[in-house]
Amino acid sequence: MSNQAVPMVELRHASKVFGSVIALSDVSMSVHAGEVMCLLGDNGAGKSTLIKIFAGVHQQTEGEVFVEGEEVLFDSPRDALARGIATVYQDLAMIPLMSIDRNFFLGSEPTKGWGPFKRFDIRFAANTARDEMMKMGIDVRDTSQPVGTLSGGERQSVSIARAVYFGAKVLILDEPTAALGVKQAGTVLRYIAQARDRNLGVIFITHNPHHAYAVGDRFTILKRGRTLGIWTKDEITREDMIRSMSGADELEALSHELDEVARREAVQSDS
Repeated sequence: MSNQAVPMVELRHASKVFGSVIALSDVSMSVHAGEVMCLLGDNGAGKSTLIKIFAGVHQQTEGEVFVEGEEVLFDSPRDALARGIATVYQDLAMIPLMSIDRNFFLGSEPTKGWGPFKRFDIRFAANTARDEMMKMGIDVRDTSQPVGTLSGGERQSVSIARAVYFGAKVLILDEPTAALGVKQAGTVLRYIAQARDRNLGVIFITHNPHHAYAVGDRFTILKRGRTLGIWTKDEITREDMIRSMSGADELEALSHELDEVARREAVQSDS
């Protein structure tokens, strides 16, 4: 992990309110270059809202966002992308019947020729897509094959390689291992580690503590829009992480209360 003092991105005391619904309340977190920050929480914890603030989809109601030490206010996802923040969502922005190289350059197609003779540069796209994915450890023999023929994990890796190629400094991954099998999830985790090794800051959103603990350097747990805590791997075990996420302490407290009620009722019936 990088020892740089200034984080790549940082959120300070952020809150987000939708009408009468408080989605986030006083949340702070940051990620440095060469670090995987895992953002964990159950459904409805506020993970999606938080990353959409980083991605420029939402603006925080309160608090500040900093990019490399400079305070920013994103008006759109394009603003975030211009500052090197790329988000890979669960529902990948890919066209299954289109080739891997065309999906790699979707929306930013390289061309050759001039005027009415301008056309898609197939050779450049194929070579670039193959080389960039090879740098991430992804071996694709034929980039002209439809992206829909790839496994879920491989499609995630294409999205990661594409984001890195187009200049991402911070990679936000929204549940990239959700709905994947064990082998495919392992493939994605390996590519997350590759991105960290290339000195990117990675925010890995997941509700699976086993996946998070495998690649994470630091961990932020959200619950009902609030931060339960931020830990390094040395400061928290996988079991404690699961316990915090599942609300085991609350269940134990409830169990003690019920036991106490039962004991009192038993004493009253005896008297």
